[in-house]
Amino acid sequence: MSIENSSDKPSPTAKLEVDLLISAKWLATVDSDNTLLKDHTVVVNQGIIVDISPTISVAEKFIAKNAVELPNQLLIPGLINAHGHAGMALFRGYADDLPLMTWLNDHMWPAESAHVSHEFVHDGSQLAIAEMIKSGTTCFADMYFFPKATIEAAKKAGMRAYIAPPVFDFPSNWKNGSQAYIDAITELALEQQNPGSNELITIAFGPHAPYTVGDNTFEAILTANQNLQLGVHIHVHETEAEVEQSIKQHGLRPLQRLKNLGVLSPKTQCVHMTQICGEDIEILKETGASVIHCPRSNMKLASGQTPIQLMRENGIPTGLGTDSAASNNSLNMISEMTQAALLAKVTANNAEALSAEQALQLATIDSAKALGLDHKIGSIEIGKQADITAVDLSKIAQQPVYSPLSSLVYSESSQSVSNVWINGKQLLENGCLTTIDESAVLSKTQQWREKLEH
Repeated sequence: MSIENSSDKPSPTAKLEVDLLISAKWLATVDSDNTLLKDHTVVVNQGIIVDISPTISVAEKFIAKNAVELPNQLLIPGLINAHGHAGMALFRGYADDLPLMTWLNDHMWPAESAHVSHEFVHDGSQLAIAEMIKSGTTCFADMYFFPKATIEAAKKAGMRAYIAPPVFDFPSNWKNGSQAYIDAITELALEQQNPGSNELITIAFGPHAPYTVGDNTFEAILTANQNLQLGVHIHVHETEAEVEQSIKQHGLRPLQRLKNLGVLSPKTQCVHMTQICGEDIEILKETGASVIHCPRSNMKLASGQTPIQLMRENGIPTGLGTDSAASNNSLNMISEMTQAALLAKVTANNAEALSAEQALQLATIDSAKALGLDHKIGSIEIGKQADITAVDLSKIAQQPVYSPLSSLVYSESSQSVSNVWINGKQLLENGCLTTIDESAVLSKTQQWREKLEH
């Protein structure tokens, strides 16, 4: 990576009126060349990035309604949380230090049966979205019940969301069976195709996992998806026990079963994938399916280690997610980048595995590609939507800054997010939320905690 300094004299040009100028000391574009610029300005108009120029020349070219100057700060593409369950933020700390199936069967699923409703999911999603914005996330993928509640919370906040409501073979508080889940998702997708629908919302199918969804249900999803062509978001190979159960029940590893059923394609996101063999690598390469890495959640549940470096070396599309605040306890994607980079080095026994630069790619453009959104977001480039995060690198724990990306990933930067824009709209200003009443969110969260404790 090269740092480009610009001292060229500005050339005279007609001034154009634009909505926003964001100037910073460093700008990580995460474009195809991974360009890192110094003393540059991002020019935004009607939510779109229309120019990226040396700050010294911007005043000669543009007149802005709003200009933001961020000395000693780094601009990065808005972080993309490629897997989570936003409504579960209200279960943060509810059941910790347990293996996955004990955690699910004995704690999460009973608690969900007792408490999950439209109101619960809305309030939990608000809490999650507030946390994500304050830590630099501008888009999140979500698999949870009552998706309209999550969409409502996202729209209120101005947040970008990839909504993949779950499909199970058993009923829940939301729906009473597999076909009811599929019909509800189909209805959401058709609504999203209507003129005037919110462009920040994308709908996908979310079959929960191979062990909770039968062959007939997968076939029904594929039938419903023939005309819709939605993404498919699914937990796969999360634990060794899951793989063993599939071999015993179906005579196949879960990924092979999904391939045989026709579930895997470039539109499929396989979440977790901690249990990998050579056959799995070949299936992923053949089908073009993506893998979403959730390192902190995987470590906390002792589910296993995703060999992210091996996958990248084999050209397998990868993204990064936090999973829910119930299994991770944090929705902070900067922290997730740190954990991903460190775990990759240990897993590969290679200190060069998943560099800071690659970790940022994983959390931005790679996650955008996995979700099929890279034509809109994931990098700071002319023509893309202005989803931008600013990180203050002036704190003492980050000094001295030799490499801004190294400081971002390795030097306690998770609490240094200062400003966030989504589609050119500012959702975080100097650390303060602009579209969410933080005190109201905290008050509702306290009420839910008291209800769940009794």
